[in-house]
Formats: sequence, structure tokens, C-alpha cells
Amino acid sequence: MTEREAARALPHPGTGEIRLEAVLHALSDPVRLSIVRELADTGDELSCSHFELPVTKSTTTHHFRVLRECGVVRQTYRGTAKMNGLRRTDLDTLFPGLLDSVLTAASAEEARLAA
Repeated sequence: MTEREAARALPHPGTGEIRLEAVLHALSDPVRLSIVRELADTGDELSCSHFELPVTKSTTTHHFRVLRECGVVRQTYRGTAKMNGLRRTDLDTLFPGLLDSVLTAASAEEARLAA
């Protein structure tokens, strides 16, 4: 890693540092849950600017920071874009079935409320 890359590296918890209560807190917010749902649906990394969220840019930054600091997403810089990837493998290893259950429940709730 070059000095420039190291300066732009963002802190992430190691797999062993990810706490269930922090993950549940992050997923309890509707905006953050929508980010996670979109990342799960694409199965790929997406830039912060890809998301159309009903909040200000600074609030969007806050939501991504919460998701990163609790270990739900990994953020990396690619040029000037900050890319976000779901840490599905880590979450599935630590909390088997949790992410799938939350995503299934969120989809069911969305369908129920739309009816």
C-alpha cells in the first residue's frame, strides 16, 4: 500500500470485532436498511453517489459511516469514488441467517405497506 493509499484508507472493524448489537442498531434505521437492501440486491460494490436517499449529503455520509464502523459494509476509495460493499461473508459467518432474515422481513414489510 502506498503512502497515499494508506492516507485514504478507512477504518473498519475486524471480523472478530463486529458486535451483534451494533449490526442490529445499524439495520434498525430505514435509510441504512435501504442501503443494505440495495447492496444485497446488486451483489456488487456501489459508489455513495449511486444511492438516491431522501436525506442531505452530510446525513448520507453519516449513515455510511455507521454502516462501516459497525462492520456491515466495507468502504474503499477507487479514484475519487468511495465504493461500498456488503460484508455478507463476515456477517453470515458471525450471525448465520441474520442478514437474510432481516432482508426477507424488510421486503415483506414493504409489500404489506404497499398493499
